[in-house]
Amino acid sequence: MAGSGASGDPAAGWKRHIVRQLQQRDRTQKALFLQLVPAYNHLLEKAELLAKFSENLQQKPNDATSATHQGCWEESGPDSAQSPPPATLRVKWQEEEEEGLRLDCGEMAYQVVKKSAALDRLQSDLEERKSRLAALEARVAQLQAARAQQVRQVEELRRQNAAQREAYEALRVHAEHQEAALRRLQEEAHDLLEQFLQRKVRAAAERNLRNERRERAKQVRLSQELKKAAKRTVSIGESPHTLGDGIREQTETLALAAKPESLENEACGKWKRPFSFKKRRGHSIGGVPEQRYQSIPVCVAARLPTWAQDVLDGHLSEVNAVCFGPNSSLLATGGADRLIRLWNVVGGRLEGNQTLEGAGGSITSVDFDPSGSQVLAATYNQAAQLWKVGEAQSKETLSGHKDKVTAAKFKLTRHQAVTGSRDRTVKEWDLGRAYCSRTINVLSYCNDVVCGDHIIISGHNDQKIRFWDSRGPCCTQVIPVQGRVTSLSLSHDQLHLLICSRDNTLKVIDLRVSNIRQVFRADGFKCGSDWTKAVFSPDRSYALAGSSDGALYIWDVDTGKLESSLRGPHCAAVNAVAWCCSGSHVVSVDQGRKVVLWH
Repeated sequence: MAGSGASGDPAAGWKRHIVRQLQQRDRTQKALFLQLVPAYNHLLEKAELLAKFSENLQQKPNDATSATHQGCWEESGPDSAQSPPPATLRVKWQEEEEEGLRLDCGEMAYQVVKKSAALDRLQSDLEERKSRLAALEARVAQLQAARAQQVRQVEELRRQNAAQREAYEALRVHAEHQEAALRRLQEEAHDLLEQFLQRKVRAAAERNLRNERRERAKQVRLSQELKKAAKRTVSIGESPHTLGDGIREQTETLALAAKPESLENEACGKWKRPFSFKKRRGHSIGGVPEQRYQSIPVCVAARLPTWAQDVLDGHLSEVNAVCFGPNSSLLATGGADRLIRLWNVVGGRLEGNQTLEGAGGSITSVDFDPSGSQVLAATYNQAAQLWKVGEAQSKETLSGHKDKVTAAKFKLTRHQAVTGSRDRTVKEWDLGRAYCSRTINVLSYCNDVVCGDHIIISGHNDQKIRFWDSRGPCCTQVIPVQGRVTSLSLSHDQLHLLICSRDNTLKVIDLRVSNIRQVFRADGFKCGSDWTKAVFSPDRSYALAGSSDGALYIWDVDTGKLESSLRGPHCAAVNAVAWCCSGSHVVSVDQGRKVVLWH
């Protein structure tokens, strides 16, 4: 019990306390009885002595009487006649002694009775405490049984915990093996991708070599035919116009083939000169004539939107990008649901035309080619994808970036495109061969790109605008702006650039002098994300952007004043806006899946 009490059992402590109380009560009662018994024995001894003394007095009464009488007579002298006789004195003395003995015996008897009553009370108290002790012992036994059961449960839980710990260790080791296998597979996939890209590069180089050989053979054949034609006698029956046209074409081709060095020198001279933002026309050296589309706006004066004409939940989740086709009646939207939806603008309504599938990630940018027959989209799957209008599946995947592709734009032809990515690169693509013709390394995340005639402009996370000549390898100009750049919009005449940035401002740069011409601000306008898009109107009279509070803000480019702000259907931040080429409609998309047509 002492060991169990030392271990902290409360029942053992109570039991020791009760035993100590009982032992103290026994010692107290024993001390009282030890005092009472000697006193009672002493009383009995005195009673025996008195009895013996009385017997002695009765046996020698005469001697004592005579002696007493004689003494008293001698002492009293003449007054002895008046003293009582000795027998009377003895009787009186005996009575006094008996009275004292009776008093002492009564007192002792009273004490005995009192002590007996106290002893009875103590015995009843002892019995009661014994019963309480028995109940406490039973309670202690019950608690000990419960404690034993709890100990068994603890042991069982410990065994289960140990088993689960072993299972967890096994799962952890298995997960480490799986992670190692995943890393190996990722490395193998990366190696395979590198091999695939290298093979594509080699295939493109071989194709270029074959094309060059074919072009050289063609040039030799044309030269021989030209020589034969020069030596041939012309018949009067042949048409002089037809023959003259054929000879002229052959002569021009031969002249182009014979003077490559002069053309290269001329191109280098052009690159050294400042940018010319005029459209250029012509053919590539020794190649097939490449068709270029002049984006001439059909809008004379854009109409300011005033009210929401149609509101749709266009996607399953957030809508990130929107773009009008060249004919102003076809619209493309892309969102985080990895879908691109094409819409027809009919009678002031948006009617679903087609859904383009196959994107590997969220859509961040959408663009039509100059003919309106192809759609190019940037995705978070480290690639850009190309669709043909009318075909649901992707036509081509432009892979090669190592991070999210944030922008993808066509150049002035349908066979060339430019992409920007968060891997700090800008890539030029030959869409005919799905081949990256050039990679430009930049110093910051690229959030948007725009393309001119022979110029590429990129906006970056380090608050800078960079200009690249497609004919040269280096950056030609850097313009710093305040705030991270979220979007770029180039006017149709390629003379002005609209910038949207995270400092809640829009800026217009005059590309002729490379200087910021206007800065647009408004109370309540806030750039909602790193991919918020702002655009020029087709006639470059207005700048349009959406805010994080769901409103559209329109500024006058010439005066710099806020022209109007539109509020209504949008309850979430507006991600992108688009203004059709005819200037009659505006479309905005937001983070709440809404696509809104404004008129």
